[in-house]
Amino acid sequence: MEAANPLGIEKISKLLWQFSIPAIIGMVVNALYNVVDRIYIGHAPGLGADGLAGITIGFPIMIILLSIGILFGVGGATLFSMRLGQGKTEEAELALGNAFSLLIISGVLFMILGHLFLSPVLSVFGASARVLPFAMSYMRIIFSGAVFQIVSIGLNNFLRADGQPKLAMITMFMGAGVNIILDPVFIYVFDMGMAGAALATILSQFISMVWILFYFLSKRSHHTIQLKNMPIKLHIAARITALGLPNFLLQLGNSLLNVVLNMTLLSYGGDIAVSGMGIVNSIQTILLMPITGLVQGAQPIVSFNFGAKKIQSSKRNTKIRDLDRNIDRIDWLVGYQNYAGTIGAAV
Repeated sequence: MEAANPLGIEKISKLLWQFSIPAIIGMVVNALYNVVDRIYIGHAPGLGADGLAGITIGFPIMIILLSIGILFGVGGATLFSMRLGQGKTEEAELALGNAFSLLIISGVLFMILGHLFLSPVLSVFGASARVLPFAMSYMRIIFSGAVFQIVSIGLNNFLRADGQPKLAMITMFMGAGVNIILDPVFIYVFDMGMAGAALATILSQFISMVWILFYFLSKRSHHTIQLKNMPIKLHIAARITALGLPNFLLQLGNSLLNVVLNMTLLSYGGDIAVSGMGIVNSIQTILLMPITGLVQGAQPIVSFNFGAKKIQSSKRNTKIRDLDRNIDRIDWLVGYQNYAGTIGAAV
């Protein structure tokens, strides 16, 4: 099964192109979820600026959703790739099964907590009395589909680790495409407003999740999700969490900055300032996604070769060391740009 995975046989330079380009395209397309919602809501009668402000208030929560998918998705896929590189197929599939369970459990917990504390959380995050109903209408449905988003984000990392970067890109295209089609239908045709935009989003994420699960439960995949590997083992779960923690904390910090920014904008500029920040967030997200895609494309390559211990000698392994250092710089750059962009917008 390992021989079918190109991570162990192709040149590093070729792999970087094969994995990073689809990841970059996919992440840019994935950024269209919130952008498309904002476009349709901003032009919808009865929503406009208040609707935009409602989505912007919920944006930090969407980042937290993303960060949970990254925590267990990137962490699990990294461990998965390392074990494949070591030739430990059973342990790799155990990491896949445990990560899948962690994604489902965290998604259900996020959904329950979100529904229990929806109104106070949105108020703390900067929602005014005028904007709160719009934010609640949107986020109530987003919370209901938390499992779909977290699982699809998390398992998408495993698609790349399983040697399927193009399929990972197609999955993102599929989700974003369905969202673009359903948004105007639910918002304008069915006159569902904020709830319609949220429903289009979670349905598109549900389709993405089902598409990925169909791959990992079929014979097409090199490594399948098996029931015997799904019971959580503490040492596996701890290892997955440790590997995914840096990216998780980075996104969590970004969410916190957006919360502070929304509260500051509400105090000094009112709801219209929060709406304006929503537009800025859309542009910033699209600009940053290529960097994120590059990192995601490189991650399984580095992890697999690290597990195979192909980092000591030869030109090929020197490139891996250089790539590893560059990824550290890219991670720092993403964090810095998130911070600088948010502070700059506040100023």
